[in-house]
Amino acid sequence: MRRSLRLTACALVPALFPLGTFAETVTLRVLGQPSGSGLIAQQKEMPYFEALAEKTGLDIKIEYLPVDVAGIPDTDGLRVLRSGLFDIVSIRGPQVSRDEPSVLGLDLVGQNTSFEAGRAHVAAFLPYVDSRLQTAFNAKLVGMWPAGPQVIFCKPEVASLADLSGHKVRVGDQSAANFVAKMGATGISMPFGEVQQSLARGVVDCAITGPASANSGGWPEATTTVLPVALQLAMNGYAINLRSLEKLSPDEQAKLIAALEALTAEIWDFSEELYDDAMRCNTGAEPCERGVSYNLTAAPVSDADLAAVSAAVTEISFPVWAEQCNAVAADCAETWQATVGALLAK
Repeated sequence: MRRSLRLTACALVPALFPLGTFAETVTLRVLGQPSGSGLIAQQKEMPYFEALAEKTGLDIKIEYLPVDVAGIPDTDGLRVLRSGLFDIVSIRGPQVSRDEPSVLGLDLVGQNTSFEAGRAHVAAFLPYVDSRLQTAFNAKLVGMWPAGPQVIFCKPEVASLADLSGHKVRVGDQSAANFVAKMGATGISMPFGEVQQSLARGVVDCAITGPASANSGGWPEATTTVLPVALQLAMNGYAINLRSLEKLSPDEQAKLIAALEALTAEIWDFSEELYDDAMRCNTGAEPCERGVSYNLTAAPVSDADLAAVSAAVTEISFPVWAEQCNAVAADCAETWQATVGALLAK
């Protein structure tokens, strides 16, 4: 009789606890920013992902790997995401825009000349870019954040944008290449890790990046001048493979997305702090708290330079980009005009 009762009890277990109730820990592979790209990756992104399970309370395991350590070109971020090789990718906006041009519409030259402008323009156009990534790459775009205002570092002394004429300038994307061409310079695409030596050897005369990244990369050792006119904000962001997201319950999905949105918000604030500190560090001013102190000359930014950058949106960057983006999605430029363009027109 006892044996019969035990068997009956055992038979009830599957009914009370159906298969799948005992969920296994979900492993999420994260492809991060390059390990040497600066303090945002080192002090914000990597530590946040390493503590993500604890922060969210989710039963997840995070495997975080910087893109350069993984040996994957940062231009392949969206392809890697679509393939499912990684579940979350810290996408590098200018680099992945070759596969999805709408991403570049978040940060055309002359569009985001301040953090305030960048926040507004990203919020306006991000829903469209998200829809494009969901359609073309089976990925949800959670948020975008800035590496920081992109300014110009030069080995020869320069006093204005006009002085770029005849020089070779390392650029981050085609939008910047078109802009420096308008200034009479030649835009050259080059991985960040190669820039410092290229400046030292004269392969390029000038290069564009954020002050904090330049400081981390030792660019002031090979340059004399920084022209702090902001061309772009160098947008990056987080996207999740939709199949990976579906491994979680709706409530878990919401918690994960909220956590990534919180990280994005943290980086916006941190990026602004880094910019101010790095500009002081690069020019030998105090306090210099997060970088190495150098002695670059900061060229004054003239009204003519500001006007040239402001005019670049309508005269240079938007027309070229609109043609490229519309070739992929017919409503791309029209949507940008109705969102970002409407804000710029105010």
